Amino acid sequence: MSATTAPAPRSSTIALVDDDRNILTSVSIALQAEGFLTRVYSDGEAALKALIDNPPDLAVLDIKMPRLDGLELLRRLREKSAIPVIFLTSKDDELDEALGLAMGADDYIAKPFSQRLLIARIRAILRRTEAAGGGESGEEAPAPVLERGRLTMDPARHKVTWGGANVTLTVTEFMILETLAQRPGIVRTRNQLMDAAYQDDIYVDDRTIDSHIKRVRRKFRQVDPGFDAIETLYGAGYRFSDE
Repeated sequence: MSATTAPAPRSSTIALVDDDRNILTSVSIALQAEGFLTRVYSDGEAALKALIDNPPDLAVLDIKMPRLDGLELLRRLREKSAIPVIFLTSKDDELDEALGLAMGADDYIAKPFSQRLLIARIRAILRRTEAAGGGESGEEAPAPVLERGRLTMDPARHKVTWGGANVTLTVTEFMILETLAQRPGIVRTRNQLMDAAYQDDIYVDDRTIDSHIKRVRRKFRQVDPGFDAIETLYGAGYRFSDE
């Protein structure tokens, strides 16, 4: 009897959007050397249609591009898709970083950047995506549905509802909310939320978590203007209330 061979794991597809062709070429080569599939776009308008019609596993977007910049590209993308997004931003442009996170980016990296760091961030987000989806192998039991008051979170389907209404969250937003909702009433510090959402010793600052929390609140208030289940305890952190 011949031995069966397990199918090779699917290679993740990364979309790169940047008007600098040197960056597109060098990053694409580096990612392919790590086993990723890549698609490259130097035009924001063309990238938007492709990202919606044929979504990759993750997109890396430059912010400063002509015609359609990365912020506007992300805004339009988030109307249709919750695929993970990493922003490339100018080193000292904190406003761009804050806006990107507020609009639903999962992470950002300042230019000039290390390709090694970018690959580490990509791998970390893809692991979170796989964990939120219960993995691809089907061998592990999917995470149970989490119900807290009007909130329902289904990690296996990456689905969130509030009072029966769908709320679309990015991977990072999902992980932060899940960490809060797992233990209602318990205060989670920013460091604890960073550990849950950003693994592998990847550094992010307090503003990053605060921006994600604001984005989550905004999304829930779109379906329930009175949403107040995520409480801020100044100087301590955040907690979820299911009352």
